[in-house]
Amino acid sequence: MNDSIFSGKGGALALAVALMTCAAQAAADEPKGMLESIHRHVTLTSSVTENGDLNPYAVVVAPVSAGAIQKDDVLVDNFNNLSNLQGTGTTIIDYRPSTKQTTLFAKLPQKLPECPGGVGLTTAMTMLKSGWVIVGSTPSTDGTTATKGDGCLIVLDPNGKMVAAWSGPTINDPWGDMAVVDRGDTATLFISMAGFGLRSPDVIDKATGFPEVIHKATVLRLNIKIPDGKPPVLVDQTVVGDGFAQRADRDNFLLGPTGLSLGPDNTLYVTDGLDNVITAIPDAVDRTTSGGTGKLVTKDGLLSWPLAMVYTPAGHLLVCNGKDGQLVEVDPAGGKQIYSQWIDSDQAQSPPGNGDLFGIALTPDGQGFYYVEDDMNTLVRGGK
Repeated sequence: MNDSIFSGKGGALALAVALMTCAAQAAADEPKGMLESIHRHVTLTSSVTENGDLNPYAVVVAPVSAGAIQKDDVLVDNFNNLSNLQGTGTTIIDYRPSTKQTTLFAKLPQKLPECPGGVGLTTAMTMLKSGWVIVGSTPSTDGTTATKGDGCLIVLDPNGKMVAAWSGPTINDPWGDMAVVDRGDTATLFISMAGFGLRSPDVIDKATGFPEVIHKATVLRLNIKIPDGKPPVLVDQTVVGDGFAQRADRDNFLLGPTGLSLGPDNTLYVTDGLDNVITAIPDAVDRTTSGGTGKLVTKDGLLSWPLAMVYTPAGHLLVCNGKDGQLVEVDPAGGKQIYSQWIDSDQAQSPPGNGDLFGIALTPDGQGFYYVEDDMNTLVRGGK
């Protein structure tokens, strides 16, 4: 006879209880999301270019090899010039993880006739499978919105040469990171526009003591086609979201909707930092009318002026805070804020990391992410 404690009916019950206990413990030990598995943060390169541009904003991982770019290279653009004036950065760097080398991908002229107001590169940047790079410009001449232009979207070939610029009445200061559906010969871009009606940061709302808040920011959908061997062509534009909060800001140039992430069901998630919320616009790819500010996903809690945002393979949202150095993970299905991590704890700011985070992109394997630290002008990788 087996004298094991798991023999007989009582033993079977004990075994079942033990197995359930082990399973429960294993479930408890399982990370609730990506952030809990991220333990290493490695500084990769500086974004500062030879002309002195700084203040990195956009982070984009190359989906293909084309021209000067190799697949999985990381493109980062700069919003400020040598004098640290916002809305005046004109450069994009290319960091190559395979060789750890950094090169200058593009340097645009400060004044560009096709772009109202000139050039000041923002977080609105993407690279298409066809090799074209599209980047937003929110320009200024004195570093504030007092002299801002309407800006444009600039199309670059994979060697960093400008081939087109898109502007018009629906394009006013392309600001936040792009959500993109790339089909190869066609693509759909979602970009927030945060400049409508924006005045100088010296125009103060007496009730709050801050520059006036207006609710005119939009999310614009642009459908483009990419003819074989030719630059992308803008086919049509639709405002799919409007009424988001925006205001001028002397320290941050402007505050407006920044993070855009598209779920597999075509729901577009949007961060609105001034209202400290994440909202969702349904049927974003096909809708023909504006969804307003969308439906509330989550508000306040761990969020502290949510900025750039990315959709993870597990269906969560990673959101950079602008008012502290935390990255927040959100399950949009239930609106639950499940975890946060200090990825920039610079004590020189209060709270730590305040104003340091901006762009973010997943690594190609989906197991980590790239982000920028504005305080150090660096590109960083977070991983296991």
